[in-house]
Amino acid sequence: MTERKGTAKLDFLRKIEEEIQQKWEKEKAFECDAPTIPEENQSKSKYFATFPYPYMNGKLHLGHTFCLSKCDFAMGYQRLKGKQCLFPFGLHCTGMPIKACADKLKREMELYGNPPQFPDEEEDVTEEKPKTADEIVIKDKAKGKKSKAAAKAGGSKFQWDIMKSLGLTDKEIGKFANAEHWLEYFPPLAVEDLKKMGVKVDWRRSFITTDINPFYDSFVRWQFVTLKERKKIKFGKRYTIYSPKDGQPCMDHDRQTGEGVGPQEYTLIKMKMVEPYPAKLSALKGKNVFLVAATLRPETMFGQTNCWVRPDMKYIAFETASGDVFICTQRSARNMGYQGFTKENGVVPVVMQIMGQDILGCALSAPLTSNKTIYALPMLTIKEDKGTGVVSSVPSDSPDDFAALRDIKKKQALREKYGIEDHMVLPFEPVPIIETPGYGSLSACLICDELKIQSQNDREKLAEAKERLYLKGFYEGIMLVDGFKGKKVQDVKKPIQKMMVDKGEALIYMEPEKQVISRSADECVVALCDQWYLDYGDKEWKQQAMNALEPLETFCDETRKNFEAALAWLQEHACSRTYGLGTRLPWDEQWLIESLSDSTIYMAYYTVAHLLQGGVLNGRGPSPLGIRPEQMTREVWDYIFFKTAPFPKTAIPKQHLQKLRTEFEYWYPVDVRVSGKDLVPNHLSYYLYNHVAMWPEDSGKWPKAVRVNGHLLLNSEKMSKSTGNFLTLSQAITKFSADGMRLALADAGDTVEDANFVEAMADAGILRLYTWVEWVKEMIANQNNLRTGPADTFNDRVFASEMNSGIFKTEQHYERMVYKDALKTGFFEFQAAKDKYRELAIEGMHRDLVFQFIENQTLLLTPICPHLCEYTWSLLGKTDSLMKTSWPVAGPVDEILIRSSQYLMETAHDLRLRLKAYMQPPKNKKGDSKPPVKPSHCTVYVAKSYPPWQHSALSLLGKHYKNNNGTLPDNKVIAVELGAMPELKKYMKRLMPFVAMIKDNLEKSGPRVLDLELEFDERAVLLENIVYLTNSLELDHIDVLFASEADDKVKEDCCPGKPFSVFRSEPGVSVSLLNPQPSNGLFSTQIDIRQGDTKDSIIRRLSKTNRGVKDLSKVKLMRYEDPVLGPRRVPVLGKEEQGKLPISDKSVFHINLEDKKVHLSDNGLKVDIGDTLIYLVQ
Repeated sequence: MTERKGTAKLDFLRKIEEEIQQKWEKEKAFECDAPTIPEENQSKSKYFATFPYPYMNGKLHLGHTFCLSKCDFAMGYQRLKGKQCLFPFGLHCTGMPIKACADKLKREMELYGNPPQFPDEEEDVTEEKPKTADEIVIKDKAKGKKSKAAAKAGGSKFQWDIMKSLGLTDKEIGKFANAEHWLEYFPPLAVEDLKKMGVKVDWRRSFITTDINPFYDSFVRWQFVTLKERKKIKFGKRYTIYSPKDGQPCMDHDRQTGEGVGPQEYTLIKMKMVEPYPAKLSALKGKNVFLVAATLRPETMFGQTNCWVRPDMKYIAFETASGDVFICTQRSARNMGYQGFTKENGVVPVVMQIMGQDILGCALSAPLTSNKTIYALPMLTIKEDKGTGVVSSVPSDSPDDFAALRDIKKKQALREKYGIEDHMVLPFEPVPIIETPGYGSLSACLICDELKIQSQNDREKLAEAKERLYLKGFYEGIMLVDGFKGKKVQDVKKPIQKMMVDKGEALIYMEPEKQVISRSADECVVALCDQWYLDYGDKEWKQQAMNALEPLETFCDETRKNFEAALAWLQEHACSRTYGLGTRLPWDEQWLIESLSDSTIYMAYYTVAHLLQGGVLNGRGPSPLGIRPEQMTREVWDYIFFKTAPFPKTAIPKQHLQKLRTEFEYWYPVDVRVSGKDLVPNHLSYYLYNHVAMWPEDSGKWPKAVRVNGHLLLNSEKMSKSTGNFLTLSQAITKFSADGMRLALADAGDTVEDANFVEAMADAGILRLYTWVEWVKEMIANQNNLRTGPADTFNDRVFASEMNSGIFKTEQHYERMVYKDALKTGFFEFQAAKDKYRELAIEGMHRDLVFQFIENQTLLLTPICPHLCEYTWSLLGKTDSLMKTSWPVAGPVDEILIRSSQYLMETAHDLRLRLKAYMQPPKNKKGDSKPPVKPSHCTVYVAKSYPPWQHSALSLLGKHYKNNNGTLPDNKVIAVELGAMPELKKYMKRLMPFVAMIKDNLEKSGPRVLDLELEFDERAVLLENIVYLTNSLELDHIDVLFASEADDKVKEDCCPGKPFSVFRSEPGVSVSLLNPQPSNGLFSTQIDIRQGDTKDSIIRRLSKTNRGVKDLSKVKLMRYEDPVLGPRRVPVLGKEEQGKLPISDKSVFHINLEDKKVHLSDNGLKVDIGDTLIYLVQ
């Protein structure tokens, strides 16, 4: 974007913001306690909004800000609606990232000094510990697909450089090797930035997490003891995404890439190699050697004809715990090493490394297949990042397998290249195992022929074939093989898998659904871990969560569907880990509670935090109630949060505990939780689960609403430090002011689709806000010049109705938390209504309406731009803070009046277009055509009713619309019915386009377009605004007549709502208009005087030619007493009116075109004015 030329407007806004923020802080505007009197408790409704506390490993950025702004806008609106509002804000420090970054810094200082001297980039430096022989280095295939964590790091390789990019000095960075220093440094910065944004937060209730905070630590321990007692937490071996480098499960919040990815279950098919083994494997003679293939479709193994390996891919042979040897890729072996396949957990004993070509042609004995021996054949498209690199081949039901088998059968050269003998391929044909509706028993063969797939290289066609076949085969397919004949495929998948596992022919194997990289840059595996886990798969608990979802307001269907999907598939969730920061499990202190598990009901802690911590983030300051952390026993927490719990044995005074309980009972439940859509499958689902677990019998404590949004793009691109397309909260405030940024955030978008923060919009917002406040100042300064008396002109009434309509619409948008629309109706369109009023109100704007508008506009914009609105409120002389004011009450809305005003604007626009067309030179082949003379007059014809042919068509459409419950039949039906009317025969070419236009308008404007007459008087609307129309078209006069008074062509072309216009030029006699006043910049000009002109029409014409004449009411028109000698006399300074007579309002001008003379008639007196008139501006 272009550089700004100056920052005066920005500086003005920021100065206001600083002053207003100081005022709010002094008034403690956003501190809110539960009422102490029970009656008050009931009388005033409350609104409790929360936002997932951000992680404190850096400064808050615009992505955080976008999401939390929704919460703040809601608070601003609900305050105006008279509710007691609470918006608390915590800061999250639990989990791995801070500890991992601190440890990384420590390692860098140990290796490279303090400050570190890093080696040149060309050197291949690694900080990792040396790899053991069996540990595999996996190439990062997610390069270029950075997640939020990776994007934050930018392009920096070292943690020290990342810290430097945050603006820290070498001296400061060293302190961050201690994890606790992060907790002291970043949280206060977050608070400071949020205050500069003007968020309506009660900062007394803020806190940081982990055992650094003794009160919060005690709260989380109480929660987990309660959950364990209620059998929600269990212990055992569970498959989980695991980071070998970190030595612990890797939850969503610990990942650089792969958020939301879980373990994928495969059936590992054991295909036993038949001796003699290939030469490269001769050392394994006497051992059981298996090629292992991972499949998602064990029920298809009956149709195996061969297996596939990739000739140029690296494989390993490793020894399993049973002494057998498995052959697969290194990546899959690494996963198996953590799932009990090997003797030592995490160690893969590699026997040898081989290439795929080394095992091509080997004979195999595979389970379930009717072929006694099958062979390993080459397939060049096998990928290394999925499965084991060994693929079972079922050509009857897999298009890929069928195409590849057909290729190798057809191409002898291909067989010879890889040493494949004919007997290994040619005898094998697809085996019918599944009947798929529409595709028969050899579905892959049929679809390959149908799509004309020529070879295994037809990737796009093969992808289409799979898409059409796989789901249909699984959900609708019927088994044909003995033992399972006639059964549905989906019903036999698990029994067949179990049968093979029980016989020792297969194993269960897991790997991540997609690649997962931990924040420590380790590729994760699926591991069988001993762990404490929350049993989200428990049927009863799952049903309770579903019950909580049912009444939950989600604001859009997509969010609800995402919740339903997440609750359906959620199973066990590991809640413990051994590394990082957090709270220790109360009954097993070697474990820490992970970050997604200590953040599910902390909203309840907000309700009492200010009374325990006293505004100190780490909870180590003096408690306002004098309570010590060790006094917060389980029984005390029970009493606060469970209304049926008995009073505990404690030294804490009863009135203090009662106060804590009152706070919780008043504020709970959470009225709305605002978050990003990526938290629905994890945090927000756990939020529901844990609330129903903690308050199973008290649904009144369950969440009421969840509002989620998409991610934020910056200037239509993903935010990323490495590309420089990144803004922190503090940078955005510095660049755009708080209100300028907030305006652009509201305009960025509200749906679950990604929103877009446009810097140009933020810049334009600064200008809009500055212009608005300057206009308010101008109105206050000039209020005595504004019109007073009754506010009852057409445009007064329209403006009042449009204001009321704007208030009503904006209120609806705020209620639905759609702030882009609220900004549209409550600011952009509201301002446009004012601008239109200013333009149309020729008689001047009404003072009462102008100041009513200023008040309404200020209130409507307050939730989004509170600082400027507070300032505007004070300009109006209001002594109370805007934060204590009420939402404006909308008066009656006259929709018909608003539509008549819309009609006026459309007609004015249409007349301007017609005038422009009239002024175009006629098309002349010689090219010497001149444009027509500018017209002076216009006749506008309006129709009371439609022409007969349109009337008939509309009547028919109206009848159908009424009889068919608001729908119209097909055009063919309408055409036949209209064609049957004899009076319409000659109009048939025009009828159907007319019908199409009416149908189109029906969708846009509703059934009123079928009315046979307009709901307002067109002629009256135009006549009431005739001065505006005349001036805007720069005409002398406009007549408004009924079409019934015109010729047949006009009658045909004119219909209700669509006036017809005819322009013409009236002849005139040119006279001079002189201004004898000295030093005023007004000069002589020539104007035409036309028959019937009056004083007013001449002054209007003068103002069009002389832009220096602004206020027409101050112009005095005069003539010379002596029209011949008068113009020749030198004017006398100060006696400009000497020898001149004023022209009265009743005077009428008459012209004689032949003699080029102008006469004036007044009260029966007729005088010659000569060739000159005088005008004075008083």
